[in-house]
Amino acid sequence: MNATAAVDLSVQVGALRLRNPILAASGTFGYGLEFSHLVHLQRLGGFVTKGISKEPIEGAPAPRLCESAAGMLNAVGLQNVGVRAFVAEKMPAIAKLGATVVVNVFGTTPEEYAEVIRALEDAEGIAAYELNVSCPNVKKGGMQFGGDPGLLAEVVGGARRAAGRRPLWVKLSPLVTDIGRIGRAAEEAGADALTVANTYPAMAVDYRTGRSRLGNPTGGLSGPAIKPITLRLVWEVSKAVKIPVIGLGGIETVEDVLEYLTVGAAAVQVGTASFIDPKASEGLVGELERVQNEDNNFNINKIRGFFKG
Repeated sequence: MNATAAVDLSVQVGALRLRNPILAASGTFGYGLEFSHLVHLQRLGGFVTKGISKEPIEGAPAPRLCESAAGMLNAVGLQNVGVRAFVAEKMPAIAKLGATVVVNVFGTTPEEYAEVIRALEDAEGIAAYELNVSCPNVKKGGMQFGGDPGLLAEVVGGARRAAGRRPLWVKLSPLVTDIGRIGRAAEEAGADALTVANTYPAMAVDYRTGRSRLGNPTGGLSGPAIKPITLRLVWEVSKAVKIPVIGLGGIETVEDVLEYLTVGAAAVQVGTASFIDPKASEGLVGELERVQNEDNNFNINKIRGFFKG
């Protein structure tokens, strides 16, 4: 084993200890199985599955992706096989991957979130749940929960009661006036960690046809364009809550990772970069190992929240 592989990059996210702070984000990594022949999944801090709902969802019409100047828009519509098929057909194979698996959960009502979690509780190989209360690409649920502290507390509270075995993460929307207040509402309702943040509602149009460049009129913007905005949101939430915050938005380089940690993130999720390079998340683990090897005084846990203004 070389010196780089021996570096300790482990981080604590509430009760969950991760090998390192790099996770692959929901919606960009499928069920994880699709990447298992390309990425050494055990090298990652973990990965988050695509969103799982009570019933199967076909998703949005094509086209579902569209490049933008500094990122991309997506309107996938949360396509998935539904929780029963996920538990029976996907999870047994996922559990054999040897990775830390976080299952993303969503519903159209507070009760559906809890039902999905209850269906997942007996499945093995799951480390935590991530509630998606912030998707901009669905007609029901999504941002209507993430933008209202009262509704958010109802969703999180019900999910917390259902999630007896595992930590509960909540993925927040960036499209709120006071994300610190939203974060506190989730924390008080029982969230163990917060993911900040989901994509930003956006559009791409073709002036020649007068049509959207996506199958839906709007989609979610992600990629490098959103990083400076989301970096601020992570900083604001980190100041407002006591639970860990996981940064998500425009991460491509090791410097991006370290900046998120500096403003208070305990870990990060890599999203759009995986579309460009399926091995991006694993590459960032290697880059973090390199940084720590080159500087014996460097410690990722010591730079967390180091930002001085």
